[in-house]
Amino acid sequence: MTGPVLALRDISKSFGLTKALSDMSITLMPGQVHAIVGENGAGKSTMIKIMTGVHQPTSGGLELDGKPISLSGTQAARLAGIAAIYQEPMVFPDLDVAENIFISSTSLGLVQNRVTLRSKARVLIDRIGMQLDVDRIAAGLTLAEQQAVEIARALSQDVRVLIMDEPTASLSAHEAGQLRRIARTLAGQGVAVVYISHRLEEIFEIADMVTVIRDGQHISTRPVADVTSESMIAEMVGREVGNYFTKAPSQARPDIMLSVRDLAYEDVFSGISFDLRRGEVLCLAGLIGARRTDVALTLFGIKPATAGQVSYKGLRVRFTRPAQAIAAGIAYVSEDRRKLGLAMPMPISANITLATLAGILSPAGLIRRAQERAIAEAFRKRLNIRTPNVDIEVGMLSGGNQQKVMLAKWLEMKPDLLIFDEPTRGIDVGAKAEVHDLIRQFVTDGGAAIVISSDLPEVLAMGDRILVMREGRQMGILPSEGATQQSVMRLATGLSTLAGAA
Repeated sequence: MTGPVLALRDISKSFGLTKALSDMSITLMPGQVHAIVGENGAGKSTMIKIMTGVHQPTSGGLELDGKPISLSGTQAARLAGIAAIYQEPMVFPDLDVAENIFISSTSLGLVQNRVTLRSKARVLIDRIGMQLDVDRIAAGLTLAEQQAVEIARALSQDVRVLIMDEPTASLSAHEAGQLRRIARTLAGQGVAVVYISHRLEEIFEIADMVTVIRDGQHISTRPVADVTSESMIAEMVGREVGNYFTKAPSQARPDIMLSVRDLAYEDVFSGISFDLRRGEVLCLAGLIGARRTDVALTLFGIKPATAGQVSYKGLRVRFTRPAQAIAAGIAYVSEDRRKLGLAMPMPISANITLATLAGILSPAGLIRRAQERAIAEAFRKRLNIRTPNVDIEVGMLSGGNQQKVMLAKWLEMKPDLLIFDEPTRGIDVGAKAEVHDLIRQFVTDGGAAIVISSDLPEVLAMGDRILVMREGRQMGILPSEGATQQSVMRLATGLSTLAGAA
C-alpha cells in the first residue's frame, strides 16, 4: 500500500456541552511511526477511543484503505486490524505468556492444541524481537514484558494500526528502550504505529511524523526532522513555556524540619540518613527497584519503620498510621493517583476536601456543600484545573488535571512537609511547569518537600540536594549545584558511592 491505512476525516466529538474534538483530520501511513502530542485534555484519549470503536464521532468519519468505515465497538476495530496498548498492561497473571497472547482468539481448536498454541506464540514473540519464554507465568513479567505480550496479542489478530498510549510512562530507561525498538520493528514490517508520549525526547528518537493537537483541534502535522522541542511545546500549550526544568534559586533555611538517621523497614531498605530544612527540596533518585517509594511510605506511616530514628520539628516521632503523619502536618502525594490518591467516582469538590473533611462538617455531622464547592472553586482557579465545574467526577478529568486535584487535596490541609512521589509522571509539559511552580512556591512559603522522580532533568532542576538510592541502600547525597545526570547515574548503578552524611 502507498495510501493511508487509516484516516480521520473532520472528526468532531461532543459530550453534552463539552466539545472534545473539533474537525480533527489525521492520516496514518503503513510503515510509519506517527507521534501524537498535546497537553492533558487536548483530546488524545477521545481520538484513541474513536479509532478503537469505544466512542462514535458526533460528525465526520473514519476511512480504512480509503473507504469509509464505521466502528461500532472494540470488536469491530479489532476485526479491522486496529488495536491499542496502554500505560498499564492488561494481562492475566495466572496464565502463561502463550495463553495471554491468544486469550482473545476465537479459534477453540487452537486453544485446545497446546503445542500449536505455543508454536504460534513463539513466532509472534520472535517477530517483535523479544527474548521471552512463552511458558512463563505472566505474574512474574516486568512491565515491559507485559507490554510485549499485549503487542504480540495484537499481532495475533493481524493488527494493521497499533496505538501505543504512554507505553513507557511506568518503565525504566532500559525497558522503555526495548519497547521503542519493538515499535520501530513493527513499523519496518508495515504496521502503522501511533505513538503517544509526554516524553519529548522519545518522539525525536522514534517518530517519522508528529501531529500536535490542542484543545481538541489539529494544530500541525510535520516530519519529525522539521520539528524542534521548542516549536512542539509552543504549539502544544499555545504559549512559550520556556525550559520547564530551569533551576530555581535555593530557598533553604537554617532550621531543620525533618531529621532521619539509619531508617530501615524490614529487609526492604536500610541506612537512610538525611536532614531536611525549611525551604528545601530534597530529591530521591534511583532506578526502578531502588525502594524510594518505600522510604516515603515509611515516613508517612504506611509502612512503620523497623529501625532508625526520625525527628520532626525537633521531636522524636514514629508514625505507625498515616493519620498520625497528617495530624503532624505531613502530606504524601502518591505516584498512583487512581488507587492511592483520588476517589475516581467522586466529584472534584469532594476529593479536594477529603483530607480536611472535619473542617466543613455542620454540628449535625453533615457536609456543608456550599463551603465544599467554594474551597474547590478557589483551587480550580488557583491551580488552573481545566473543568467546566467542580461537581463532575474526578475520573472524567485528564491525567494532568487529576494530578492538580490531588495536589489541591493536600494543599488544603496546609502541611509543613510535602512528599511528592513522581509528581509529573504522565502529564504534559505545560502541567509539569505548573506543578514545578507549585512545589517551588510551597517551599518559598516555608514548607519543605521531598520529591521522588525518575526524570533526571527534573531531579537536577527541582532538588537542592539529591539523595541517590540503589536496591534499598543510600549511595550518597549530592548537592544539585555541579551534579550531572552522569554523576547521579553512577551512584544509582553502583559504579560509585559517596558518604551518606546529611
